[in-house]
Amino acid sequence: MSDLEDLPELDTEAELPDEDKSAPEDRESEGPFDESEANPVRPYIDLGGVKVLPREGLNLRLEVEESTKRVVAVGLDYAGSTLQIQPFAAPRSTGLWHETRAQIAEQIASQGGKVTEKDGDFGPELIAEVPSGGAAGANATHIARFIGVDGPRWFLRGVVAGDGAVKPESAALVDDLFRSIVVVRGNTPMPPRELIPLRMPTATSA
Repeated sequence: MSDLEDLPELDTEAELPDEDKSAPEDRESEGPFDESEANPVRPYIDLGGVKVLPREGLNLRLEVEESTKRVVAVGLDYAGSTLQIQPFAAPRSTGLWHETRAQIAEQIASQGGKVTEKDGDFGPELIAEVPSGGAAGANATHIARFIGVDGPRWFLRGVVAGDGAVKPESAALVDDLFRSIVVVRGNTPMPPRELIPLRMPTATSA
């Protein structure tokens, strides 16, 4: 997923401000779901920190950090788009998305990109023109959408590239896919912004 390789990461060392959660009002019934809210009879693909519901036309890839061989993100190719998802630990009563948006916007601006904030299906989201660099030329850019939802003790971030970042019809399909994701926070103590561990799928499970 070359278009998304150089996108900013969460700063796990930053001071945590007192921020309200950012999530759709119908999140508990329409997703993204906490493990406790998911339909137990659905055939989810278990990836550790997230579960993904198979659907026609969906291709799943795991992004692995070369130095540690750790799975750091899940890539979902769907509707002419790529959706990269990452689940992070979060405080019980406050959210991460408001502060994370500002951090992302600042980092992309420092790279020479442009960021616009708008209201989407999940609340505030970012539309970014990210410099591509490389052989395409110094002025080449690609469009990426940054979406995020604060859940109970977790934060789910999505980065959309391809048609889902620029075409409303594809964006609606990708948003529906993001809605179907289940986050498995677990009971292990974790500092805010730490990536909830992901793993290779072992089996299709509820």
